[in-house]
Amino acid sequence: MGNTLTLTSADGFELGAYRADPTGTPKGAVVVIQEIFGVNSHIRSVVDRYAEHGYVAIAPALFDRVEKGVELGYTEADIGVGIDLARGKTDMGKALADVRAAAAAVADAGKVGVVGYCWGGMLTALCAIDGADVFSAAASYYGGGTPTLADRTPVAPMIMHYGEHDHAIPLADVEKLRAAWPGVTFFIYDAQHGFNCDQRGSYDKAAADLAQERTLTFFGETLA
Repeated sequence: MGNTLTLTSADGFELGAYRADPTGTPKGAVVVIQEIFGVNSHIRSVVDRYAEHGYVAIAPALFDRVEKGVELGYTEADIGVGIDLARGKTDMGKALADVRAAAAAVADAGKVGVVGYCWGGMLTALCAIDGADVFSAAASYYGGGTPTLADRTPVAPMIMHYGEHDHAIPLADVEKLRAAWPGVTFFIYDAQHGFNCDQRGSYDKAAADLAQERTLTFFGETLA
């Protein structure tokens, strides 16, 4: 369904992206922010799914500034490589600029939402905090590090999805964030980290389907 293209960020850097367009008039646009595994087959399938639901969807390749064309799997070795790329080598400010470039590329479809997973969930929260001039809605899935943002206030409407049994994000930290952000809607699932990814052992179809339904309802209300 989708195709690859090149985006130009604010500083002139060119990065790759995967885009899919819906049949008929778009309901709006959605920027999909990758996990630590790059714009791999799973993230492309997420982009395709949003296009199937009527949105122009795009996933910028946020590791391209470090290494072009990163597509990792889910082995322990891949996780180590992904963590190093995301937390050790990628400049968050430039990554957010690249997310903005992706939003600009699809802005002609209408209002733009953003959804991100894992590392991308953290970037999604930052988009809600600092990117309300671009994003009309944000949906963050199990964003690693999001509880550390409690002292900053989201401006764009946002929902957040977490797994109750997430080994990387204690539920107590999520509850502290919920208390700090009364304007954000939190959903907790009987699931682990990465429950949305059907290529991981932690995949939970019931949780993934419910979170997707809630996110689509949220975008339907905020991007209309």
